[in-house]
Amino acid sequence: MPKKIVYWFRNDLRLHDNEGFTRALSDADTVLPVFVFDTDWFADLPAIGFRKMGVFQAHFLRQSVIDLQSSLRNRGGDLLIRVGNPATILAEIARDSEADAIYASKEVTQEETDIESDLSKRLKPLNIDLDLIWQSTLYHVRDLPFAVAKLPNVFTQFRKEVEKRADVRELIPTPERLSISADQDMGTVPTLAELGYSPDEISRVDQPDQRAVLPFQGGESAGISRLNHYLWESDQLRTYKNTRNGMLGEGYSSKFSAWLALGCLSPRFIYHEIKRYEAERVENDSTYWLVFELLWRDFFRFVALRFGNRIFKISGIRNDITKRWRRDQDLFLRWAAGETGIPFIDANMRELNATGFMSNRGRQNVGSFLVKDLGIDWTWGAAYFESQLIDYDPCSNWGNWNYVAGVGNDPREDRYFNILSQATRYDEQGAYVKHWLPELANVPADRIHKVYELPNAELGQYDVYPGDNYPLPIVRPERWTDAKFNR
Repeated sequence: MPKKIVYWFRNDLRLHDNEGFTRALSDADTVLPVFVFDTDWFADLPAIGFRKMGVFQAHFLRQSVIDLQSSLRNRGGDLLIRVGNPATILAEIARDSEADAIYASKEVTQEETDIESDLSKRLKPLNIDLDLIWQSTLYHVRDLPFAVAKLPNVFTQFRKEVEKRADVRELIPTPERLSISADQDMGTVPTLAELGYSPDEISRVDQPDQRAVLPFQGGESAGISRLNHYLWESDQLRTYKNTRNGMLGEGYSSKFSAWLALGCLSPRFIYHEIKRYEAERVENDSTYWLVFELLWRDFFRFVALRFGNRIFKISGIRNDITKRWRRDQDLFLRWAAGETGIPFIDANMRELNATGFMSNRGRQNVGSFLVKDLGIDWTWGAAYFESQLIDYDPCSNWGNWNYVAGVGNDPREDRYFNILSQATRYDEQGAYVKHWLPELANVPADRIHKVYELPNAELGQYDVYPGDNYPLPIVRPERWTDAKFNR
């Protein structure tokens, strides 16, 4: 009897370097590719007033699935699409198609592993196997020079050991032709409206904000195109280390994170392209630094694997139950809306809300402001980022927020970002603030980051009216001028 495998695409929405899918093709006579839109992804979080997956992320996800579907069809295959509970749906598909096994990419965080457990339980009485393949990281988990239980607590130690004692595996070839069983309704990709998004939400992606750093397009094809542009066409990798803290424009950083988050780009593919770039163009600190960033991504995923749910708990990886956090919803919502009265913070939050993206420099600053200057529960900030970011990845997002809140692995427990110092350093001319806060467009560059200090008479000259067209500050910013906080 021919062997049939259902391949469940998850956060590996690509055909290149996809070990799980390629293994399924090798092991079976026919493979049925499936993607399930989990209805839990689109639920509301009423406790803090927003939905779990915002419209930008959902739009990018839809585009990525459509692109995968097209790639499969171009190779003689197709993609079975369903909406609902993945464990229930996949078990039914496997039973009805008389599959011998389900193959899928292995995930590490609770919601995803709970689904894996539920699916495994449903498959056992059907005598159908579940084979989960590790393929989300640059370095394979089995190639680490230490057991996950012995993962170094500090990134630098992790990086040094991995660089010295492990190798990045070669790429898995992209399949050319597929053989599938298409004797059933393959379904269609649901619209944003069918997923529960309002006309107002949908209009934000149908009429994208032209101030965005990049018109993010989901899918493997767009991800590879972005990589080719950044490395080979524009040669921007050459100067990455010098530009990576930028905040305006498409070229200051790679912007690969959105495609990495859904697996539209393989981290190993990026790595091997960087190595080819080093051989054919230049090898310097910038080329190394992009690999360095991929290592950070690995580290957060292995941290999540080691510590499990602790990355999501308010006490964090450190299990620190001594810290006390405020749950002031009004302050939190003003932070979320970019209405704090602190221009650098507001500009970053408004970029996030308008586009689904924010620079790494911005994320560190708005995170520090929320937890250190406002004292707000850091898990609220992490959940808001989870909702809004196109490039949301549970391990990197919650791992970074653990660091910001001082409950992660970072030995510097009291990391603090002086917002004024950061603003004047990374937005010296105020161009970023003016880009996202047009109400401050007339304020001189040397005064824009301290607009809250200016007398009303002067502000009137710039058409700024505190409490009217720009909010009053929600914190007392005097501490930012204290020399001991400058950095």
